[in-house]
Amino acid sequence: MLNLTLPEEDALITPQAGEVLMVTNADLREPANVTCWPTQKLFEQRLEAALEKLGYRLRRAHPVSESRGHGFISSQQEGSRLFARIDPDAPVIVLLTAWQYSHHIAPSLAHHRGPILLLANFDGTWPGLVGMLCMAGSLTSLERSYSRLWSETFDDETFMRGLETWLRDGHLSHKLGYLHPVAASAPLLATPAGQIGMKVGRSILKHKAIVGLFDTFCMGMINGVFPQKAMIDVGMPVESLSQSALLVEMNKVPQPLREACLDWYESRGMRFNFGHDGARELTREQVLEQCAMMIAMARFVKRFGLSAVGVQYQQGLKESCAASDFAEGAIGNAERFPIPDEQGEIICPDAPITCINEVDMGSAIPQVMLARLLNALGMASETTLHDIRWGSDYNGTFYWDLEISGAVPFAHLKGGIAGATGYRQPPMFFPYGGSTIAGQGKAGRFIWARAHYEGTQVILHVGTGTAVELPEAEFERRRKATNYEWPLLNAVLDGVTRDDLMAGHQSNHLSLAYVDEAQLAQVLTAFVAQALTQNMRVYLAGSASQLVQ
Repeated sequence: MLNLTLPEEDALITPQAGEVLMVTNADLREPANVTCWPTQKLFEQRLEAALEKLGYRLRRAHPVSESRGHGFISSQQEGSRLFARIDPDAPVIVLLTAWQYSHHIAPSLAHHRGPILLLANFDGTWPGLVGMLCMAGSLTSLERSYSRLWSETFDDETFMRGLETWLRDGHLSHKLGYLHPVAASAPLLATPAGQIGMKVGRSILKHKAIVGLFDTFCMGMINGVFPQKAMIDVGMPVESLSQSALLVEMNKVPQPLREACLDWYESRGMRFNFGHDGARELTREQVLEQCAMMIAMARFVKRFGLSAVGVQYQQGLKESCAASDFAEGAIGNAERFPIPDEQGEIICPDAPITCINEVDMGSAIPQVMLARLLNALGMASETTLHDIRWGSDYNGTFYWDLEISGAVPFAHLKGGIAGATGYRQPPMFFPYGGSTIAGQGKAGRFIWARAHYEGTQVILHVGTGTAVELPEAEFERRRKATNYEWPLLNAVLDGVTRDDLMAGHQSNHLSLAYVDEAQLAQVLTAFVAQALTQNMRVYLAGSASQLVQ
């Protein structure tokens, strides 16, 4: 007879009448969880007060751990064990106030039958809104329905009305009229700009644009890992590379070449905020290691014929070497230290190498597409992704704070290389340090985009926006309210409000490229035609639909 051994079944966690279960998810890195815990406690208290006003009681589904110093779920194992004990039909609020690794609980949420509310604090501190957008995109990719809600205070009228609706109906919907579908046979395909986009798209489908990724799952972003068929269908297959191979290649870069690289950036005006204590401060040795990483990345680009490259870093390399950010921002810039291959030939001279930060395939797709299109048109082709980090009003206008967690191409900064400052990455995230490329995002018009998938169908949201150089005092206020060490771009998205994006965006990221105002409509039209040619479903966001030719 077979001996069947299964985990013991604990009593189900079932809410009593008037009770609402709450779970909360956060980082895999415990120092980050401890740092973020006070903010979480504050918003748990605010949620408890809001529920009491509506006649409900908050019940925490998992205890606070005094030994760990926080009450977050911080691993997939922990999340799986918890949801195995939760009544599968119970309504659950997932309260998110910090960056979170979606894979800790998303697989369990996918099997949970009861209503799910993703609730975020709209605050720049850590922040929950970024985590909620990531979790939302992940659940969409897993084909699990859910509801979203966000608030700065948890006591405003819109929040209370939304919470009451979800408690009553088990569902909360938002208007998504800002997204305008584009027909696969849209008239724009026949325009001169549309023909250009179709030609670029057909070239990618025929010749392929290979995306080289050093490991492919970063920080729990299920929404950033696309099915292979989805990537192949759009002509952008993945070259799977190992971060261990990157370390080997970095070790081959000689010290004089590392020194020459760092000297090159310092001679062009980049300032590094160097100190002596590597555990807390930026050191020259950390940046030299980042220079070695950039050189190694470029050599892989040539060796494998890559159209883009990305480093996962956060899990694995964070325990082995300095952060990847300086390398990623610098390699993505046309004005770049001349990187030699092993025979001394310069790799991709005077051209950016598209960098896929955090190996996010949903950002890789529009970044590679925009880079290829802009290059074909003879325009600057630097691209980047940004976190949708926060935003607030200034003189009656809402400006987003778009803030990548480390570096952007210098061409996207006010002042370029000379406008950049290198700070040490925060120790709570990056124990081995490394420099950021910090500065103010330059003013100008841009196209933004983000891909997600449903099944194996790639869906692309496309919009336009304006980057604004806010006055120094206001810019500093926003930097201090987020991560001071990281580059910050303030922007208005054309015809897309704060709540539009929070309601309908399928990621914590969006990608962008600057385009001159006079050419914006032409490039946008070509880009949409390119996406349709590459077998994507396309939605134009906000007033971008009025710009296509």
